[in-house]
Amino acid sequence: MSLVTLEVNGVTLRWEVAPRLHLADFLREELGLTGTHTGCEHGVCGACTVLLDGAPARSCIAFAAACEGASVRSIEGLEEDALMVRLRAAFSAEHALQCGFCTPGMLITARDIVLRLPQADADRIRLELAGNLCRCTGYGGIVRAIARVLGESGGREQATPNGPDPHGPLGTPASGQPLGPIAGETAPSGAGTAPGEAGIEPGADPPLTMGVASVALPDPARPAETLHQTLRIDLPPARVWQALQDPALIAVCIPGARLTAQQGDRIEGEMLVALGPIRSRFSGTARIVYDQAAQSGRIAGEGQDRASGTRLDATAGFVLRPDADGASLVEITIDYRLRGMLAQFGRGSLGRALAGELAAATAAALERHLRGDAPAGRPVLGGFALLLRAVRRWLGGRMGRRIGRWIGRWIGGRA
Repeated sequence: MSLVTLEVNGVTLRWEVAPRLHLADFLREELGLTGTHTGCEHGVCGACTVLLDGAPARSCIAFAAACEGASVRSIEGLEEDALMVRLRAAFSAEHALQCGFCTPGMLITARDIVLRLPQADADRIRLELAGNLCRCTGYGGIVRAIARVLGESGGREQATPNGPDPHGPLGTPASGQPLGPIAGETAPSGAGTAPGEAGIEPGADPPLTMGVASVALPDPARPAETLHQTLRIDLPPARVWQALQDPALIAVCIPGARLTAQQGDRIEGEMLVALGPIRSRFSGTARIVYDQAAQSGRIAGEGQDRASGTRLDATAGFVLRPDADGASLVEITIDYRLRGMLAQFGRGSLGRALAGELAAATAAALERHLRGDAPAGRPVLGGFALLLRAVRRWLGGRMGRRIGRWIGRWIGGRA
């Protein structure tokens, strides 16, 4: 591993990277900036184009370790750039995108054309776009959109090419949460290294050192994905609270999980995740803190699947509340960052559906254990069964929303 220092969207990072990790994979998998797309991975299609020291560059053939000291700006870091705002409007007006896969790289190249060639005509625009491939539009709308912006500016650029990122650290990923790391052992959200500690001068901003063992988190420090889940257990809160303070019992109830060691508030364990033919075994450590008075707790930990290199950093907070009929409600909030080959399963609505199925299975197993009718052995999720239930829940939510919109439009049209 190599420790690299570089600036991403206006924020200076120090990060441990493998020597052959591409800059595109670093942005997508390590930082969660998925606006940078990877297509050919040979530097041909241009979908992965970012700004490297202010100039367009192919991030799929640039090594992150080779970007020591460089300034990188991805599409997220250009969200409120004055010229990019106008380009996005022109792309929409001229129908310059269809599937959208090439669009982030195309927009960055278009921005460079407007800045560098204010007098470019249609032929020159097409020549400059030769390194950005599109399989949908036929390029006509893209050329018109760029020419439109050139005509509006009258040859005068109105961009903020190297100004500070107005959106804050690293831009905002698709989840809507400001991106921040959880690596190693973390404090509760919003906490970090206090001024005066770890060599930080009082009044100075804490250094952002992510992906290494010693982490000083900025404020706010939030991960890329957040899940909320409420579990109902048909047992009195006193019994459920006692069970929640027994990590060994909880591990038995989580499908595929196994507790391997426990010392005070620190635990070690592993979890087998099987989704059809994909089988991963995550091993890691965590720390648990309980609040007896509030009947709540917080878990912070990390794990890794050595086979795929996928890493998971997460914190989970839970609160136990009585239901109206004397049962128990466990409200859970999980902040996590999944990086590596399996990261796609943790993003968006499909990831939430998978987490929901896993939480429901855990709650059902815990209730059976407390009632004394739990089956022998640990629960195991049938690989395809879990995935099918999660996809069914995901599609149900999407289709339900679509049907609701259709009904609303139909009623509006009849009114």
